[in-house]
Amino acid sequence: MSDPSRDIRIGDAERSQALQVLGEHMSAGRIDVNEYGERSAKITTAKTRGELLALFYDLPDPRPQFGVPTPMFDRPSAAPARRWEGAVVPVVGIAVVIAFFVVVKNPLIFLLIPAVAILWGQWNGRRR
Repeated sequence: MSDPSRDIRIGDAERSQALQVLGEHMSAGRIDVNEYGERSAKITTAKTRGELLALFYDLPDPRPQFGVPTPMFDRPSAAPARRWEGAVVPVVGIAVVIAFFVVVKNPLIFLLIPAVAILWGQWNGRRR
């Protein structure tokens, strides 16, 4: 069974630290210049912790060190927010007002439509 932390992606800071550690091994005589060149090229293209650590499998400490990964979201399992929930009350209210004017057959309905559109736009603008 493989370690899931080995699949975590790395960034430039981790690659830079690995190059520094590899340089220490070269300075200590554990690897030669050619091997340093080969491994450093692989370090610069490594994408995960596992790929990076594989380049140090035959070398003693020091090895690259990684911090504890922090979750990107506070609640990763939470369902995404539904944007329509806050619009139910205004939409129902507007529908009731329009239905009232239609039932009483008042010609003011044509004045109400632009007013409703303006109010709707202002209400949506405040929510963003």
